[in-house]
Amino acid sequence: MKKRIGWIVVWVLHGIICWGQSKDTNIFALPIEMDEYVLQASKDGFDVTAFIRRVKEDTTFYKAFKTLHLVPYTASNDIQIFNKKGTVKASLSSRTQQLRTHSCRSMKVLQETHTGDYYNHRKEPNYYTGELYASLFFTNGTVCDENNIVGDHAYERKKGQLEKHKWQLKQLIFNPGSRVAGVPFAGNKVALFEPEVARMYDFKLMLVEYEGEDCYLFSAYPKAAYKDDVIYNELSTWFRTTDYSIVARDYALSYRTLLYDFDVVMKVRLKLVNGQLLPSKISYKGNWHVAMKDRENARFTTVISY
Repeated sequence: MKKRIGWIVVWVLHGIICWGQSKDTNIFALPIEMDEYVLQASKDGFDVTAFIRRVKEDTTFYKAFKTLHLVPYTASNDIQIFNKKGTVKASLSSRTQQLRTHSCRSMKVLQETHTGDYYNHRKEPNYYTGELYASLFFTNGTVCDENNIVGDHAYERKKGQLEKHKWQLKQLIFNPGSRVAGVPFAGNKVALFEPEVARMYDFKLMLVEYEGEDCYLFSAYPKAAYKDDVIYNELSTWFRTTDYSIVARDYALSYRTLLYDFDVVMKVRLKLVNGQLLPSKISYKGNWHVAMKDRENARFTTVISY
């Protein structure tokens, strides 16, 4: 019987294909720990305030995922569902190929195996993680006339409860730090860049090397005194120094209420392909529970080649 879990996983997963933008609140007066290289750069003219504003307003991350729909690629998909003892009770392993013909995309399954009760008799995922994964990374039929333009139309949503939850929670991946209306007990706690929440975090800005390129690494970690009061346990983003495009982002989130609890870690990696920034690897590990529903403990890894 299919697990109808609710909106928690929508929060974690559907941010991957949706977008939101926070209000221009003031984080710039808060202390940011900088290494000696960034300190020297700031003396030489690097504008830290402008950089933080870029962090809040970035669109390159979202654009990379929209561009994914416009190019041919091959993906390996590995999804595992665990039981209470931590052993795999259901899984899906597949290789898929996205095809592009004129202005349309379609998907071909090159290889697939599954175990346990991953599918029901209609070959629909029995698990909410699997159902959402399919909606994110698998294409049914042919989809045409898409683009990778990031604009005001990104705020539009379709009707329906699932779409409502996407709308509420889409900021999590592409624009972390925005307020999320309508999420019980947690909506304001994700507003990372607003003063009442930002004071509970330590912010760091460093110059590091990532995949052979110089990058600014901007990170937020909760202060020890507030670790049980916040949602983000870590939010780290790597920006190329040449153009401030995001090349990687790590998320770690957890929260517990009487109605639900979740503990989620996500890592997203991007790469430059023919002059376009595109996703190359996404990994997810999540354990969550909603009152009156079964707990779901799942992992997935997506590796994309072009």
